[in-house]
Amino acid sequence: MSPLEQAAEYAAPVLRHPIILRIRRNHGLEHATIHILNRQRYQLSGRSSETGFVLLGEAPTEQVESAVREALQRMKAGEHKLALHPNCGTNLVTAGFLTTALAFFGFAGRRWRSAWERFPTVMIFMMAGILLSKPLGLSLQRHFTTEGDLGDMELVSVTRETVNLPLKDQQLTMHRIITTQG
Repeated sequence: MSPLEQAAEYAAPVLRHPIILRIRRNHGLEHATIHILNRQRYQLSGRSSETGFVLLGEAPTEQVESAVREALQRMKAGEHKLALHPNCGTNLVTAGFLTTALAFFGFAGRRWRSAWERFPTVMIFMMAGILLSKPLGLSLQRHFTTEGDLGDMELVSVTRETVNLPLKDQQLTMHRIITTQG
């Protein structure tokens, strides 16, 4: 068992708390929905909550609802890996944290000149951190931030909203997806 799996097992009481579990399941369904819409050339991002998730970006509401229903069906049929997405914020945070920590420790010291001489080595370690962050981020998603087993989750509604972006003369399309658990 990997250290991450051990940590997830230790954290299971928190990860299985009903509110946290609903958020993780919605996060997994959000990713699965985005996978399906990405295949249709729609570029969206999302944000999950206890009651569902929001998709940001332009796509027809009918396509979004169809993708949510397909994602829900496929995940309930056992395609739990749809819950993982390479562009998840978990992966971005993992990459940022790893590279920042490597740079911090690599440049730690008293003399500026000594730190500058370590620059090439630190850069190599930071690049290795970026490469390591993708599988680590996916593993963090698998064990902590998403849940591929949706249980008895059901779709309640898909609604479209348009909001004006502050400081810009542009609008943003949002789809609010509401789910329920038994």
